[in-house]
Amino acid sequence: MSAKMDLFRQFKIWVLFTCLVFQCGCGFYLPGSYPHKYDIGNTLSVKVNSLTSIDTEMPFSYYSLPFCKPPEGVKDSAENLGELLMGDRIENSPYRFKMYTNETQIFLCKSDPLSADDFKVLKKRIDEMYQVNLILDNLPAIRYTKKEGFFLRWTGYPVGIKVRDMYYVFNHLKFTVLVHKYEETNVARVMGTGDAAEVIPTVDRTSNVPGYMVVGFEVVPCSVSHNFDSVKNLKIYDKYPSAINCDPTSVEMAVKEGQPMVFTYEVSFVESDIKWPSRWDAYLKMEGAKVHWFSILNSLMVITFLAGIVLVIFLRTVRRDLTRYEEIDKEAQAQMNEELSGWKLVVADVFRAPNNPALLCIMVGDGVQILGMAVVTILFAALGFMSPASRGTLITGMLFFYMVLGIEAGYVAVRLWRTIGCGDSKGWVSVSWRVACFFPGIAFLILTTLNFLLWGSHSTGAIPFSLFVILLLLWFCISVPLTLVGGYLGAKAPHIEYPVRTNQIPREIPAQKYPSWLLVLGAGTLPFGTLFIELFFIMSSIWMGRVYYVFGFLFIVLILLVVVCAEVSLVLTYMHLCVEDWKWWWKSFFASGSVAIYIFLYSINYLVFDLKSLSGPVSATLYIGYSLFMVFAIMLATGTVGFLSSFWFVHYLFSSVKLD
Repeated sequence: MSAKMDLFRQFKIWVLFTCLVFQCGCGFYLPGSYPHKYDIGNTLSVKVNSLTSIDTEMPFSYYSLPFCKPPEGVKDSAENLGELLMGDRIENSPYRFKMYTNETQIFLCKSDPLSADDFKVLKKRIDEMYQVNLILDNLPAIRYTKKEGFFLRWTGYPVGIKVRDMYYVFNHLKFTVLVHKYEETNVARVMGTGDAAEVIPTVDRTSNVPGYMVVGFEVVPCSVSHNFDSVKNLKIYDKYPSAINCDPTSVEMAVKEGQPMVFTYEVSFVESDIKWPSRWDAYLKMEGAKVHWFSILNSLMVITFLAGIVLVIFLRTVRRDLTRYEEIDKEAQAQMNEELSGWKLVVADVFRAPNNPALLCIMVGDGVQILGMAVVTILFAALGFMSPASRGTLITGMLFFYMVLGIEAGYVAVRLWRTIGCGDSKGWVSVSWRVACFFPGIAFLILTTLNFLLWGSHSTGAIPFSLFVILLLLWFCISVPLTLVGGYLGAKAPHIEYPVRTNQIPREIPAQKYPSWLLVLGAGTLPFGTLFIELFFIMSSIWMGRVYYVFGFLFIVLILLVVVCAEVSLVLTYMHLCVEDWKWWWKSFFASGSVAIYIFLYSINYLVFDLKSLSGPVSATLYIGYSLFMVFAIMLATGTVGFLSSFWFVHYLFSSVKLD
């Protein structure tokens, strides 16, 4: 009887779990992203984020301009590590709405007369096309414009506009809040009166007042001329004495030194058919989606087909060589020794230690860590755990996974070090320490240099000193110890035994018809062909302020990139061995790692032809600095894939043939 009760209890738990998974699958409510129910009349508070511009790529605080401040004072919202690193500074604002209550002609404030400095800064921000970013219920304000019959979608609205040497500020905002009636999740009704029913949120059905969820937030900016005398005695949220005509096609409020500015707004609520789980669709929708998908799919098919042909030819060649070599008897082999050429002749040198073996181990260890971080982060993002609704989670997740995978980096680097040293574990602590400091140290140097430029510009993109201390603590208190633990495990693990012995005297490498490094550098074109289309959308997301959320397809591109890097490195290693060039270690690393060169050249091309408006030496330096940081990480990751695949191939090749 007891066994039956346990079985029944397990069945109930399984049904409960299935219902929860099914419900999460239908609504896809991830932790921290449940809908917020507002009753009619509840207060909705708008928040402000940093001012951003694709012209400078340097964010600034919203209140760095003479905008209206909230009556309770400016307060920072809680921000995670990723938001701070991205330059987000979310603060409260004076804009207040009441759920499902339309309001017009709301007076906000009258600024002080513009000083010379304020006037100069305001004109500069208008010239540099800075955008104001507002947030309501975690939704960014969205703006629609019509051009040549097409509706264009923008997040935020411009600070102002310049017309015939006159500057105009957008001082009146027309808000439209899309709402949808709050819907019960129905989880409790599906499960009945189970053990966990009390923890499932339900709606009080005795209330006749419907609740609403915010599913859209739109803004139309206008430049309206106000009568300064008529607002002398008005307080915040009072009714403006005359009607306000919001016409986005005309501008009236000219910015003049010594003259104040008056700010007003209006809000209307519209019931929408958009359901809460779909409210981010408007932000994630990409223009030219069919072209985007078709181009990438076509590129993937071509690259896969070419890589498959190369791999088939390569495997047939190796198999033919092995079969031919093993079929001849010893006497015939002795007679043909002088005629033999190719990879068989470098058997006693193929596993000779490379130049700078410690540096190779360090770069491979860091490459494993970066690649693992990329795979895990993109996989989690593809599953929806890093939604754009949760700002900064992508960067935070990347840092977390990078630190945890320090164990893997230390293990791989030290085990490779011991393999090159034929089992000698001497110096493993030094290797582990340098693995923990090599890539983070270079990244820290680049980002610190760029941060000084941002500090000098008073940009919110500058990392605060307190955050610098936190990053250093994470580095030396978490990442370094985990890497040392991985190194310890690598020192205790058995090293990889070489299948052949190495002679004391190295074999002379025959003169080559062409420089081997030229072929190595050219090998990066094939991996670059797998991702250059996707790279355009990633660059547009980073530098043009667009939301990137096709992580599922990006994960496929990443897997294909790994496969192509491995194949390219294998082919090149085999070609070098066939011409009796036994120095394959570093060449296998840079054969696939050279894709970083083409990515950097593409970045320069993107800067020249797509970011034409990028102005100022500081902005260009920031772009080049971040691009160098990105391509260095890609070089380590792709180079590691090429080296490890080549090492496996060489070990397998020389352990599969009988050599005397």
